[in-house]
Amino acid sequence: MISEIVLRGEAETAGLGERLSLWARPGMLILLEGELGAGKSTLARAFIRALMNKPDADVPSPTFSLIQSYDESRLPAFHADLYRLQGGADVEELGLEALLASHAGLIEWPDRLPGVATDDVLRITLSGRGDSRKAVLEAKGAWATALHRDADLQAFVDASSFEGSQRVFFEGDASSRRYEKLLRHTGEMSLLMDMPLRPDGPVVKYGKPYSAIAHLAEGITAVVAINAHLVSLGYSAPRMAQFDLDKGFGLIEPLSFNVYGRMLLDDVDMREPLETAAAVLADMATKAWPRKPEAAPGMLHTVQDYDRQAQLIEVDLLPSWFIPHAYGREATAEQAEEFATIWQSVLPLADAVSPQWVIRDYHSPNLLWIPEREGLKRVGIIDSQDALMGHAAYDLVSMVQDARVDVPVALQDHIVEHYCALRAAQGGFNRADFMTAYAILGAQRATKILGIFARLNKRDGKPAYLKHMPRVSRALARNLKHPALGPLKTWFDRHLPEALQA
Repeated sequence: MISEIVLRGEAETAGLGERLSLWARPGMLILLEGELGAGKSTLARAFIRALMNKPDADVPSPTFSLIQSYDESRLPAFHADLYRLQGGADVEELGLEALLASHAGLIEWPDRLPGVATDDVLRITLSGRGDSRKAVLEAKGAWATALHRDADLQAFVDASSFEGSQRVFFEGDASSRRYEKLLRHTGEMSLLMDMPLRPDGPVVKYGKPYSAIAHLAEGITAVVAINAHLVSLGYSAPRMAQFDLDKGFGLIEPLSFNVYGRMLLDDVDMREPLETAAAVLADMATKAWPRKPEAAPGMLHTVQDYDRQAQLIEVDLLPSWFIPHAYGREATAEQAEEFATIWQSVLPLADAVSPQWVIRDYHSPNLLWIPEREGLKRVGIIDSQDALMGHAAYDLVSMVQDARVDVPVALQDHIVEHYCALRAAQGGFNRADFMTAYAILGAQRATKILGIFARLNKRDGKPAYLKHMPRVSRALARNLKHPALGPLKTWFDRHLPEALQA
């Protein structure tokens, strides 16, 4: 992919760097070419400052240091200037190839490179000076995909009510879904959701890829349909002002920036926010939930069952990914078979008599506190697109046994008791059966997450999730104390005690 851009001055040169930063990922490399004064350093500094979210950050030129790395930005990056090198062995000593495994990179004077160690390359050739600069972009690999997506996304913004707004990175997660802030000069703001259709992965079982077995949302249609129905019931899910179901773009109402996870990390008193979030779940247990909510006229989304195949493929992540992570070897066929057999005998005890929507990601990164609203509306619910029909206990487990931040055990117990009291007041609530399901689904969820975090590290190059494993192990160990999970605890004690060690 080759494109050409006219850059009118320093501001537009910096703007290009900022826009490219929206798409950067570890392993993606930008090669900057052009004469002295053509704007290479201007573009590079803007790119790095945008990653740091510090417009005035000091970004020194690496002309003399040769390379400067930035590990405190939202993703690690490095900036290299090879002008003083002759190439060959001199460049190899910098270790750029090793850095690319975990960093995004910018390299000035790339003609000194003996070769490029990645297929994901964007070569930018700058020419001219002042207000008459030109940039020729030649993109390959992930950069070509990103720039195609960026052009479509910009066209969507230009045709929306936020035409001409500034785009600023807001958030990305473990999936391919991304968010940006759209900022008007008037101060108005909207969130821009970028959710491309999920590509099918390799077949793993039953002739299907993992995403199909686990019933993960395929695209933005699920977001629009699920959120619209939650809003219709009086819950605070984000309204989607404008969207493109085919391309996967949407303008989303910004509910709040009081994220439960950040509040917990800041030692905010979370008793009331968590009680209210539990009250939302108790209220949801009183509703009749549709199987096919509407995203747009004639466009329905099917909410599938949290069925046995989905539950089993999730727990299979532990022998498939965590055992290799812990022991450096594959699980034996006997270990995996025994593990699956135990789960097949245990999971029926957590089947829902009256299935309801289970959000599945009802936890601290996706819960927002909106104190200016009243009642249950004070809890904002985001990332609900993977909702399935299942047992009410699953979402309570997700919130209380949070995988990313510590919820004190005493507070966990209080919130569970608070939820059970609300359900008991509704009538027809069997607490013993619920707590059995709570423990089983808590163990199932913790098992899945240990596998996911190991997979994110090994397959996706995201080691940051490993720091959360001890917390998940503590939750798993606590759930396994339930009598119904005795055979499963015996399996862990015999085959994988590391999974229970904090």
